Amino acid sequence: MTATMQALVFLGLGKAGVIEKPLPKAGPTDAVVRTTSALICTSDVHTVRGGIPVPEGRGLGHESVGVIHELGSAVTGFSVGQRVAVAATTPCFHCGPCQRGFSSQCQGMLGAYKFTAQRDGNMAEYFLVNDAAANLAVIPDGLSDEKAVYATDMLSTGFSGAENAQLRLGESVAIFAQGPIGLSATIGCRLLGAGLIIAVEGRPERQELARRFGADLIVDPGSGDVVGRILELTGGIEVDAAIEALGSPVTFEAALRVTKPGGRISNIGYHGEVPEPLQIPLDAFGLGMSDKKILTSLCPGGSDRLDRIFRLIRSGRVDPTPMTTHQFGFDEVERAFSLMESKRDGIIKPLIRFA
Repeated sequence: MTATMQALVFLGLGKAGVIEKPLPKAGPTDAVVRTTSALICTSDVHTVRGGIPVPEGRGLGHESVGVIHELGSAVTGFSVGQRVAVAATTPCFHCGPCQRGFSSQCQGMLGAYKFTAQRDGNMAEYFLVNDAAANLAVIPDGLSDEKAVYATDMLSTGFSGAENAQLRLGESVAIFAQGPIGLSATIGCRLLGAGLIIAVEGRPERQELARRFGADLIVDPGSGDVVGRILELTGGIEVDAAIEALGSPVTFEAALRVTKPGGRISNIGYHGEVPEPLQIPLDAFGLGMSDKKILTSLCPGGSDRLDRIFRLIRSGRVDPTPMTTHQFGFDEVERAFSLMESKRDGIIKPLIRFA
């Protein structure tokens, strides 16, 4: 008889629910992890709304940590029972894009995003990890699951947005939206030594967290012209870099407009849900000759990056847990997912605990 487990899955457009699925089996280079804690990501909401075409019954989730349950015959350096984390992307680290330094594009555009997009995700009692030797990161003793799980996507992706902003010490940056990714970008910009961090956010609870994580000034998009307000705050001088963390044509254009010539626009927002093309205002782009750079990023994967983020958390430089506004057992995951869809009750990130 095949062993089964429970998993949160896509049940058709606009529907998600828990069903029984077969327990995954590790191939030679794989591992199977028993989940202990997980976070629900807004990307899962986008998927359920049709942003990424997946078949009905496909497992959701890509932010989980747990304990090694099974190791493939070719996987060395790990043992069953170790606490581990796995990034939201799981590159092969062998293909051309990986070898050129673009592991998130493993085997093709966005190809490292395997959870849900290519196979079952990890909002389940057990999940499969491909190329386990490179993608498993042992969680250090003394680092809680509740903190470690943020390294799998939120911190890694937000930090990549800050890294692509290419900030030099003391430079200025505007970050559009302070959801979990934008908040993580704010943390990253502070770590990189930004001299002025302007956060664009309308929700009061997220404004408060942005200040806590390092934002110097807050611009409420509901109060009027965001571009004009940012220029007013900077004395008419554009910022050195802007980070788009929402995924909206409006904020993308605003990011271009507030960035000075020679500046950088770093995009980590998901643009698949708004069916509008992104517009590049030619005046803000210097008719194509402004020396502005537009850089994009998907969550970087691999154990080395997770280890470095763990080091930042253990040292006390980063504590992501104020983003955890709600906690649920896995038996309540459907309710947690519904809250993430509606953004009710001031939710930012719900932590899901497995028995």
